[in-house]
Amino acid sequence: MKPGILILIVVLLVAGVLSWKTVTKFKGGVRVAYADPEASADSSASFYDLKTTTLEGNPIALSEYQGKVALVVNVASKCGFTPQYQGLETLYKQEKDKGFVILGFPSNDFLHQEPGTPQEIREFCTSKYHVTFPLFSKRHVKGSDKDEIYTFLTRQLEEPSWNFTKYLVDKEGRVVYRFAPKVTPEDKELRAKIDELLAAK
Repeated sequence: MKPGILILIVVLLVAGVLSWKTVTKFKGGVRVAYADPEASADSSASFYDLKTTTLEGNPIALSEYQGKVALVVNVASKCGFTPQYQGLETLYKQEKDKGFVILGFPSNDFLHQEPGTPQEIREFCTSKYHVTFPLFSKRHVKGSDKDEIYTFLTRQLEEPSWNFTKYLVDKEGRVVYRFAPKVTPEDKELRAKIDELLAAK
């Protein structure tokens, strides 16, 4: 083999490995995806720099959660995954005193499975699942109309593929993991990643 061809092959292999490390790594298909915060186009940007509105329509700065580990979930009331609300609430209660928060963003993007008004969503979540973690106003989480929150979450990682897609954000506001909708709040790997980020200095 000619030296020039060999060098070209090595360069292509190295480039492939680097792109695999810095863009998105997959384990078990799309079950969990890993992002490299340092590879972001603007690595200084933080999730906690963003602003949004509560479910009741009140403005809120996400800096309120600065320094916490956040699990961001697009939720819906009429989905096969809706019972995950119960596990999410349990997880929140178990970990909130350690610096953990769950942020729920209702969306009607998937087969219109969140058609409710803010009042109906609040009543459903409170009466059926006793949800106490923060819920925000309904929004688009995919496509050209997706909200600023989800534009940020999906700079490296894939958009939500269905309701209850989960993004894990570290204390600095960097998006580091994406978990598929079928990954439940009880999942051992999800719990391990939360613990890992909570333990980080």
